[in-house]
Amino acid sequence: MSDQPRTPGTRRMSYWLGWGLSGVAIAFLLLDAAMKLLALPMVLQANAEIGFQGEILARELGIILLLCTVLYAAPPTATLGAILLTGYLGGAVAAHLRVSDPLFTHVLFGVYGGILVWGGLYLRDTKLRAALPLR
Repeated sequence: MSDQPRTPGTRRMSYWLGWGLSGVAIAFLLLDAAMKLLALPMVLQANAEIGFQGEILARELGIILLLCTVLYAAPPTATLGAILLTGYLGGAVAAHLRVSDPLFTHVLFGVYGGILVWGGLYLRDTKLRAALPLR
């Protein structure tokens, strides 16, 4: 980013682009949480392949993901939600890495999610941009 002041139009565009990215992340995370809470057979099978067995564990992961996503979606707690989602997604990366899943499609999927989460928050939150300026 340049040292030039940002115009109101640029700030507005960043804000809405940030909410667009955040919206994609929120929609995906809510879908994933719902599938885990319902303990769908495909979720149970995928979880078993990375060493997470049973409906109870799937539902517990769904509750954790749902709570983190709700915190992220609410502007007053969005940064806390992003931090918690980073931990959750980091655990997914580690679990896939542990079982030697394909790098770009499975292992790094949590990294892609983290980029959406933090990229969206960075664009929509002026305080975060001020605290972490890109040069």
